[in-house]
Amino acid sequence: MTKIRVLIAGETWSSATTHTKGFDQFSTAEYQTGIAPLLAALEGSDVEIVHLPGHETHTRFPFTAKELEAYDVVVLSDVGANSLLLHPDTFVRGKRTPNRLKAIAEWVEGGGGFMMIGGYFSFQGLNGAARYARTPIETILPVTMLTADDRVEVPEGFHPAPTGAAHPAIDGIAGAWPYLLGYNETKLKADATLLLSVGADYGEQPLLAAGTYGRGRTMAWTSDIGPHWLPTEFTEWDGYRRLWTQAFAWLAGRS
Repeated sequence: MTKIRVLIAGETWSSATTHTKGFDQFSTAEYQTGIAPLLAALEGSDVEIVHLPGHETHTRFPFTAKELEAYDVVVLSDVGANSLLLHPDTFVRGKRTPNRLKAIAEWVEGGGGFMMIGGYFSFQGLNGAARYARTPIETILPVTMLTADDRVEVPEGFHPAPTGAAHPAIDGIAGAWPYLLGYNETKLKADATLLLSVGADYGEQPLLAAGTYGRGRTMAWTSDIGPHWLPTEFTEWDGYRRLWTQAFAWLAGRS
């Protein structure tokens, strides 16, 4: 069987720091990625990850549903809607370009698998700046979004709470789940399945939800795939690899 080909867009950032030492100061810059724990966990699995860094998403993300057929699953993780909507031909040159959020929805309706993973620029995000509410992405997901800042920081940690729903994505994952440190607040749609919640202390809001759109399958994981919301203890847990391999397999229609 061929590998499950997964396109993950996002999970990169650049940081600029000014260091002040008495009278003097200097600046440094750093480029970081957040996808390394997932890549390590999936090494040798049936999943092939194609990573599109956030700063390349606005130029390199596929324009059409036809182009998306090169993948079994598409994931947006910590990259805002503007990165898909504002190609340089539109933002710089004032030209019309395809709406790639609509292209994703069209591809899923035809049978593609789509997932959004949480973060500061996922769902509605930091100060509402991710801006996926009221877009085709919200239409296809199994959750609805807030229209303002939706981050919930939980520095004391919370443990994912299985709802008892049977689903291939979480099959065989037994015992207590490791703690998480935050998530994006969403609401479950009436026709979706809630697999994991954030627990009673936070109103049983969705952590992992699954649904369908047309002939396609969709999922929402409202926390991170790595630090800071998803700490090292989670990435080193045996269930981490199993969760993502099984989730991607279900989205691709392999289970």
